[in-house]
Amino acid sequence: MRPWLTVDSDDFRHLPKFQGHPRRSKPIAQERISSTFQLGMQRFSQWLETHNFPVTMFVIADQLEDAIFSIWLKEQIKKHPHLTIGCHGFSHRSWSAWKPDPTLFSSQLKLATMKLRDFAGQAWRPYFRAPAGYVASWMAPVIAEHGYTIDSSVNQSWLVNNKFGKGENWKKVLQSLENEGLEVRPWLCRFGLPTCGPALTLPVLRTIARATWKKLDRPVQANDAEVTVYWHILDHARKQGHWLPPIPVDLWQTKTIDSRQESKQPVSRRLVP
Repeated sequence: MRPWLTVDSDDFRHLPKFQGHPRRSKPIAQERISSTFQLGMQRFSQWLETHNFPVTMFVIADQLEDAIFSIWLKEQIKKHPHLTIGCHGFSHRSWSAWKPDPTLFSSQLKLATMKLRDFAGQAWRPYFRAPAGYVASWMAPVIAEHGYTIDSSVNQSWLVNNKFGKGENWKKVLQSLENEGLEVRPWLCRFGLPTCGPALTLPVLRTIARATWKKLDRPVQANDAEVTVYWHILDHARKQGHWLPPIPVDLWQTKTIDSRQESKQPVSRRLVP
């Protein structure tokens, strides 16, 4: 399975339990970037230094207002030609948990797209991932209208059936996205269970996830991928900053062409724990 490697930029304040969800959210007093997230940023940067495989970061546009994050991200884009930037929304609102509001979604997506595209420059890609994986059929025309070509919002596991729109199912959501001309990149599952994001660290699920990821082939660009995997920058802060994505060691034994230009840097085998 040729994977597309993707990482999400959520800080603690973006999580649905703290903001963006009509029933789950209980706000916390966090106005600035968290220290844990900053450790994750540092370790993610070090991880990028060890390879030249294509990686897409889905960024929440409101994070660009934080100087620490924006300066750091600009440095990563400059240093790592294999890093590309996609859109993870403007403020990480769990859209499909609310009543359909195409007008508000469109205005927020327009603003997020402009900010991220202008900031990322040549690293920008018209790839969208719905915040927290909350996506519904009514969102598909809006996503396409704003010029996106790939959507990577869907987690087809039955464990997250609460994330599609009311009266829908994952099949209907996928079909709606495809009908708008979008290439859909669902997250990798096994036995109907998630293997990405939180599944990488939750008991039982992490065992299945790690075993599944160990079967991945060499990473490729989004258009060439057979499966999509993702984790969070925050994950890199786990284990006192020693956490790494569970990707097979033999992936890193040869060089590849990155997503923007050929890199001459050697690949290290220290990527995998």
